[in-house]
Amino acid sequence: MHGVEELSAKSDDGPDDGRPWWKLLTRYHWFVLVVAALGWLFDCLDQQLFILARPAAMRDLIQETPELTGKALDAARSAGGDIATSIFIAGWACGGLIFGMLGDRIGRAKTMMITILLYSLFTGLSSFSVGVWDFAFYRFLTGLGVGGEFAVGVALVAEVMPGRARPYTLGLLQALSAIGNLSAAFINLGLGLAEEQGLEWSPWRIMFLIGALPALLALVIRRNLKEPEQWKKAKHDHVVAKQLGSYSELFSTPLLRKHALLGLLLGCSGIIGLWSVGFFTMDLIGYVQRGPVTVQVYKEQLAAAQAAGDNRRVTLLTQLRDVQTSPEEVSKLGSEALELKKGIDGTINGRVAAWRSYASMAINVGAFFGMFGFGALSQRIGRKPTFTIALLAAYLSTVATFWFLEDFWQVWVMVPIMGFCQLSLFAGYAIYFPELFPTRLRSTGTSFCYNVGRFIAAVGPLVKTALESAFASVATTQVEALRYAGVTMSSIFLLGLFVLPFLPETRGKPLPE
Repeated sequence: MHGVEELSAKSDDGPDDGRPWWKLLTRYHWFVLVVAALGWLFDCLDQQLFILARPAAMRDLIQETPELTGKALDAARSAGGDIATSIFIAGWACGGLIFGMLGDRIGRAKTMMITILLYSLFTGLSSFSVGVWDFAFYRFLTGLGVGGEFAVGVALVAEVMPGRARPYTLGLLQALSAIGNLSAAFINLGLGLAEEQGLEWSPWRIMFLIGALPALLALVIRRNLKEPEQWKKAKHDHVVAKQLGSYSELFSTPLLRKHALLGLLLGCSGIIGLWSVGFFTMDLIGYVQRGPVTVQVYKEQLAAAQAAGDNRRVTLLTQLRDVQTSPEEVSKLGSEALELKKGIDGTINGRVAAWRSYASMAINVGAFFGMFGFGALSQRIGRKPTFTIALLAAYLSTVATFWFLEDFWQVWVMVPIMGFCQLSLFAGYAIYFPELFPTRLRSTGTSFCYNVGRFIAAVGPLVKTALESAFASVATTQVEALRYAGVTMSSIFLLGLFVLPFLPETRGKPLPE
C-alpha cells in the first residue's frame, strides 16, 4: 500500500490532462484522506457533544438552592457554561501551539495518534465530573488534543495529495467533519428521547463516555499510516539547514511572520464568530422553545389525567402549572407533587434537547455543502475572493438567524444557510493556511493561525455573557438579551475583510518548500 503509491504534492502535477481530481488519487491517497478525515470527524464529534451537553451538564452541576433560584439560577448556569467553554477553547489553543510544533518535529502521523488518544481519554473522564471546575479542567485537557489534531491532519493531507487535487481533498476533509457533528446531534436526540421516557442515567454523562471511543482510531494510525515523503526530506535536510517546528524561525523571517500574524487575524474572524456566536444558536432555540414545550407538556399531562378520571393528578398538575417552581413552593404541595414535577421536568428537558439536536443537524447539513463548496469555488476564482464572499455571507446569515429565529420551520431554512456560510470558512483555513508556510514550518504555522486565535475566542463567551447582562436592562427576556448579544458579536466576521488585501493569492501555486 505504501512506498511507490505515497506521493507528495510539490506542484500542481504538471500539465492538466483533463482528468477529474479524484482520478488522480491512488489507494494510499484515499487511505490517508480517510484516516485524516476520521481523526477530524471524531474531533468535531467531541466538540459538538460538549456544545449539546453543556446546558444539561450545568443543570446537574449547579443545583437549585434556596439562595440560588429563578433568574439567579439561570444566570449562574449560563455563566458556568460560558466558563467551561472558555477554558475548553483555551486548552484547544494551547494544544494547537504544542502539537503543531511537534507535528513538524516528530512527524504528522505520530502527533495525530497522540492527539486522538488525548482528546478521547479526557472526553470520557468528563462524564465523571462533580462540579463546574473539575468539568472545566477535563475540558481543558480535552482541548489540548482537539487543538493539536487539526494542524497535523491538514498538513498531512496537503503534503501527500497531488497538487491539483489538494483543495478538493482538504475541502472534503472539512466537509466530512459535519458527519461528526451530525452524529453528536443524533446521539443527543436519542438520549433526549430516552430521558423523556424516564432514563435513569444522566444523558450528558453517557454522551461523554461515547466520545471516548475514537481512541480506537489511534491503533489504525500506529499500524498503517506513514509520514509524508516531503516531511521526511525536510527532516533530513534540516541537519544542514533550519530547524523543524521552530517558532523563533517563524517570527524571525519577515515574510513568514507576516503570513502568521495576518493568517491569525483571518482565523480569528471565523473562529470567534463560530464559537462565540454560531454555536450558541442551539442555546437560543432551547430558550425560545422551553416556554412552548412546557405549556404543551402540561397540556398533554392534564388531558391524560382527565381522560383517566384521576382528579388528584389533575389538581396537582394544575397547581404545578400555576405556581412558581422554586423548591420551597413546590415542596409545599407535598412529596407526590415533587415526584410529579421531577417527571415533568425530565419530559420537558428531553424535548428541549431534541430541539437543540434539530438545530445542530440543520447547521451541519448546511456546513457539509458549504465546506466542500469552498474548496471547489476557491479552485475556480481563487482563495481570497472566496473568503470575501464567505465572510460577508457569514455575517449576514448570522445576524438574520439571531434576530428572527423562533419557529420550527426556520430551523430548517435559516439555520442551514447560516451553517453553510459560517463553516465554509473553516474549509478555507484548511486549504489556505498550509499554502502559506514551507514544509519545515507547515504544521507550526498552520496551527499558529488556526489555534492562537482561540485564546482570543476563549474570551468570546465571557464577552457574550457581559453583553447579555448589559442588554438585560433594555431586554424584556433572557432570549431577547441573547439575540442582542449575538447580533452585536456577529460583526467579528467582518474583521477578515480588512486582512485579506495584505495576504497572497495561492491558487495554482505549489506548496512552499
